[in-house]
Amino acid sequence: MKIGKIFDLSVSLKSGMPAWPSSDQIRIDPVGTVLKDGYTAESMSIPSHTGTHVDAPAHFVNEAITVDEIPLDTLIGPGYCIRPKFSGNEINAGDFAKVWSPEYDNKIILINTGWDRKRAFSREFQYEFPGLGEDAIQFFTEHRVKVIGIDTLGIEPYSHSDFRVHKGLLALEIPFIEDLSGLDQLEEGKEYLVAALPLKIRKGSGCMARVVAMETGRE
Repeated sequence: MKIGKIFDLSVSLKSGMPAWPSSDQIRIDPVGTVLKDGYTAESMSIPSHTGTHVDAPAHFVNEAITVDEIPLDTLIGPGYCIRPKFSGNEINAGDFAKVWSPEYDNKIILINTGWDRKRAFSREFQYEFPGLGEDAIQFFTEHRVKVIGIDTLGIEPYSHSDFRVHKGLLALEIPFIEDLSGLDQLEEGKEYLVAALPLKIRKGSGCMARVVAMETGRE
């Protein structure tokens, strides 16, 4: 396999960045500089579900698999970017059906809403983002999707205070990626090799990940 262009789909982590409203703020502080210490290093205090990150089933399901236990062949594989049209803040099964192609089945699916372009400390970005409606759980189950990614702070709208979509997907052992960035770079309907690799935190409910999509071809 020949790897062509590589697209970075991850948010840059920095102190005080916009995140889930109730989450602790991220802090990255220098602990050494070349001029003073001869080296540069940082100390970090980061909630595990900050920035671009993977949610493991254990995030909402008791005794389910943790982030270090998600198989690598789930997190790395062929994937597609889709751009469903929707109204309101729910993306429902019918919206996905209109843009679905058979080759998307059993693949990694990245949902481009364009919401990452609104990134700011604003009510709109942090509270009014779109996400999956409850009927999308059955849709993605029927199509055997391996991983779902989205460019918003959550897989479902903030107004879903019971986290029904989180619980439904994770109970089926379908992990997902939240707070992706730069999905506009990808072509809809084009297959990429997608890799979403969170830190290997033992028994972690999820963790930040560097997510990339790669163009591939034959040697």
